[in-house]
Amino acid sequence: MKVKVKIWIEDDEQNLIFGGGKTEVLELVDKTGSISKAAQIVGMNYKKAWSHIKILQEHIEDEMVQTNKGQGENSGSCLTPKAREVIQTYKILQHDINKYADKRFQELFLKDNKEILNIKEKEID
Repeated sequence: MKVKVKIWIEDDEQNLIFGGGKTEVLELVDKTGSISKAAQIVGMNYKKAWSHIKILQEHIEDEMVQTNKGQGENSGSCLTPKAREVIQTYKILQHDINKYADKRFQELFLKDNKEILNIKEKEID
């Protein structure tokens, strides 16, 4: 048994600015050079992937994704250095929070090496 934690960053008006979904899309855009390919890999439609990027454009002053329309060698999308910095920093925060949550869960729910929350065994038919 383990604890799970979801974290995201909101602005003062409670708009979701950054989180796991945007991180995943951005990393795949960086890897594939394409918003469309990133969306396909994640299993979402292009419009949803584009909305993640549009939210970043609306709420963050720094450019996060550069898109060159057309075909050829210079077409496609790539992340800016700021986007890579934000992703890396978010992942550090996520790691630290997960590490703390796991430690605290162990302290609270495993007393004297005995779980205080017992899970029923699944019956095999």
